[in-house]
Amino acid sequence: MITIDKEKCIGCGLCVKDCPAGKLKLEEKKAVYTPECIECGHCVAVCPRAAVTIPEYDMDDVEVYDKNGFSIDPDRFLRAVKFRRSIRSYREQPLEKEKMEKILQAGRYTPTAKNSQSCRFIVLKEELEEFKTLLWEEIPELAERMKGEMPQYAMLFKFMYRRWKKDHAADQLFFNAPSCIMVVSDNPLDGGLAAANMETMAVAEGAGVLYSGYLQRIIEASPKLKEWLGIPERHLTSCMLIGYPAVTYKRTAPRKKADIVWR
Repeated sequence: MITIDKEKCIGCGLCVKDCPAGKLKLEEKKAVYTPECIECGHCVAVCPRAAVTIPEYDMDDVEVYDKNGFSIDPDRFLRAVKFRRSIRSYREQPLEKEKMEKILQAGRYTPTAKNSQSCRFIVLKEELEEFKTLLWEEIPELAERMKGEMPQYAMLFKFMYRRWKKDHAADQLFFNAPSCIMVVSDNPLDGGLAAANMETMAVAEGAGVLYSGYLQRIIEASPKLKEWLGIPERHLTSCMLIGYPAVTYKRTAPRKKADIVWR
């Protein structure tokens, strides 16, 4: 799985020290790979001579570190986090494909447990209206099933359904968003981290996001919806409505004081 160019390798040992799985060693002043690594790519990233490759991956996708092009101003980043808002009103204009692809790349490069890279990203755009109709039609039956264990959700979903049935524009689940990204992951933390990075990238592209726990709960409870999405046996970690905001926020929102324990 790992290839080391003996001509380029200078035996510095950086890859050996940095390998989280301990699958590299030095023999005769050259790095040697031992099987069953997790392909995390640390050896590729740390090698000063580009001697390490993972043939299974697209090595043309690897970028060389440039300190001048790799700097994030801490104060500006914190301001961006503070200005972040959950968007519930979107413009009709959909995100350009190239911007959406960058957002998905931010999810793709997010770290995963044991480097599983098992997240799947389902982008609903052309088929979003079809999916919306199918989801709304599922809600009455879903609400009935929820009455016993989760009566508050049953009442809420019934109320939402009645409003939507009366006026399809009164959509309190999709908020007229032009696109939706579903993040599927067997490890919820993997999917959550990927979604957070994708939102940061979306904001950098001038877009806005709403994480919808309601949609996530509805889809997870519906075999029909999961089958339609092609994930009958997998866990849906996050549902992200995404598009250009139709509202402009002039300032940050207040927050309670942080609950921090210094020890």
